[in-house]
Amino acid sequence: MPLIPIEDNFNDVVSKAQRGYGISDAELAARAEVSAEDLAAVKAGQPLLPVLRRLARHLQLSPDALEVLAKKEAYPRAPLFPRGFAMFNTPHEDMTVNNYLVWDPKTRDAAIIDTGADATELLQLVSSERLRVKQILLTHSHEDHVAALPELLAATRAEVWIHENEPLERSGLRRFADNAYFHLGVIAIKCLPTPGHSPGQTTFYVQGLSRPLALCGDALFSASVGGSPTHFREQVKSTRARIFSLPKDTVIGPGHGPLTTLAHERKYNPFFAPDRLAPPPEPAAAASEGAERPATAPGRADKTRPRGNKSAGPAAFHGRRKR
Repeated sequence: MPLIPIEDNFNDVVSKAQRGYGISDAELAARAEVSAEDLAAVKAGQPLLPVLRRLARHLQLSPDALEVLAKKEAYPRAPLFPRGFAMFNTPHEDMTVNNYLVWDPKTRDAAIIDTGADATELLQLVSSERLRVKQILLTHSHEDHVAALPELLAATRAEVWIHENEPLERSGLRRFADNAYFHLGVIAIKCLPTPGHSPGQTTFYVQGLSRPLALCGDALFSASVGGSPTHFREQVKSTRARIFSLPKDTVIGPGHGPLTTLAHERKYNPFFAPDRLAPPPEPAAAASEGAERPATAPGRADKTRPRGNKSAGPAAFHGRRKR
């Protein structure tokens, strides 16, 4: 399976922050002391690094992390899980969307997190592993995250759960509150409230696998966050409070883009990284780490292990329609 592209490019991050904080082009150019022409060029995708760094400081972004993103120097490298977890990436209109399957290898009890747009491969894995899907847990109700719900319901007859504040009307739908728990044998799934992108946007924090796992919908992407024209500050604040307080070895499963790690996002996400960063590792040094592999779909892509970071190639950094 090819590397999944980064969801947002540097210009998307600039535009998302500008829109979220309600800053006009004229105001941003004046604050950052850049010309209107240079601002327009950056937003059109030209990596004018001195201009980017000026803009970053007035958009509450890390200048160093934004520059790393513009130079395509830090593709995330997430570990493969030996059992109990699979990721699926399916096309929806002009983008792709992620969804996930988590299960206890002993009891074979499973939960689906979001539905993706096509459940074919997920249901094949459920059948081959002889899993019993107990719950379908929805991070939020946007169409791309619930598109295959009828297909999954017909195949599994599982309970469907969504946060009590999230707008979705469906017969038989169940509601959970903040910090509720679901259990699958030894696996515990905690419902962390990360609102902003939507009123009930939830991150499912999974413990009991080889590493802790946060399946966060559109709260957090690698090198970006989900957008919100009305509650963007709440989005960033809740993501920082609930996700960035998790253990440092937590693997992040976003709604779009590649798997990543909390350690990577603390360093390279422009919304959360410090202003000053150490230089990104060279590919040879990164490859020697050994413990981590590029973010592909576990269970479907183990035969091919392309490298991340600079050797990932420009295609790995080409974003899709922005969320």
